[in-house]
Amino acid sequence: MRYLYSFYADAARIALQSIYAHKLRSFLTLIGIIIGVASVVVVGASISGFNSYVVTTISKVLGVNHFMIARYAHQGRMSQEERERMWRRNKQLYLDDYQWVRDHCESCLEVGAQIGTGMNLKQNGRELFGVRIMGVTANMVEIENKTIAEGRYIAPHEVDRSAYVCVIGADLKEKFFDGQDPLGKTLKIGQVPMTVIGVEEKRGSFLGQSLDTHAYLPLTTFGKLFGRRQSVQIHGEAKDSETFWSTIEDARVTMRNRHKLVGNQEDDFGLVNVETEINQVDDFTGAIALVVTPITLLSLLVGGIVVMNIMLVSVTERTFEIGLRKAVGARRRQILMQFLIESSILTAVGGVLGLLLASGISWAVRLSTPIPMTITIGYILLSILFSGGIGLIAGIYPAFKASRLDPIVALGKN
Repeated sequence: MRYLYSFYADAARIALQSIYAHKLRSFLTLIGIIIGVASVVVVGASISGFNSYVVTTISKVLGVNHFMIARYAHQGRMSQEERERMWRRNKQLYLDDYQWVRDHCESCLEVGAQIGTGMNLKQNGRELFGVRIMGVTANMVEIENKTIAEGRYIAPHEVDRSAYVCVIGADLKEKFFDGQDPLGKTLKIGQVPMTVIGVEEKRGSFLGQSLDTHAYLPLTTFGKLFGRRQSVQIHGEAKDSETFWSTIEDARVTMRNRHKLVGNQEDDFGLVNVETEINQVDDFTGAIALVVTPITLLSLLVGGIVVMNIMLVSVTERTFEIGLRKAVGARRRQILMQFLIESSILTAVGGVLGLLLASGISWAVRLSTPIPMTITIGYILLSILFSGGIGLIAGIYPAFKASRLDPIVALGKN
């Protein structure tokens, strides 16, 4: 045991001396491994971070244990023909449909409704483009887990009497009430003055689209301004995650009964939920990882070829040293292990430096973008094991060549 420890310690020391003796060459050799490892880890961090960002944002937008029934809901990959058939088949949903689900879905904790349209708002010489005007029931604040930073949300009695009140997003506050308290002030929506009763907490953006350009009105007030015969979205919430899927099925059956669908007749409405959206995101990012990760691993393969080339040069340069060691009793296995250890140390150092570079890049991306850039242990292990394996593979032929040198011939080449 002591002999083996001494042998490996000597081999590691000789390897480090060789690397240190050719610092520039070793560094240039390491660049391929450093870039390869950094590429794998950064790509992995980007995919994982993007997944976390989208999932978190979806949860913020839609809420927890939340599902939605609408005329149309995107359900995975669909052909253009399927989309067109769905649009022809599915019916618009009205307040009567919402009230039916609200009254008959026994397992639903909450059932609300929402309808929206886009428009530009202009007031006091200031204009904000692409504002989403949302007509809502009072319980949408609970269903979508909204946070009201100032004031309050719409109350049930304000929906009942079509009150001219609104809750605005953070961007509307900054645009029209910069430096002022907006509560109690008036905001014109469609030339109709609305009293601001609340401000939603700032939510940021999602895929380049601001989530803070919303204005919420009572659903009945929205109908008076923009027309009552528009298709609404019916939003439901389950009591907890354990009853989530059974609640969705209850709501689905309730809507089928409302539309008098029987047997194998297809649903004439769309149904979407948070978990389905998250699963689609997972599938999407998983597909990206499946394609991109092998491509980035190719850079490590290129780095391994460079390591093999340098190790062959090292064998040529140290022919006399190898011959001398064999002349004093070094076995082929010992020479073989010496060069394998040297190539492994070289790639291991490159792997560590690559991880440090990836950490720096991830830190910079986190500071400059909303994407969290999560460096996962899986990608770290993948890059380290792959780089270490490349080092071993790249060192096998040069090490084998060194171990087969005839000591007499090797000494004669000095």
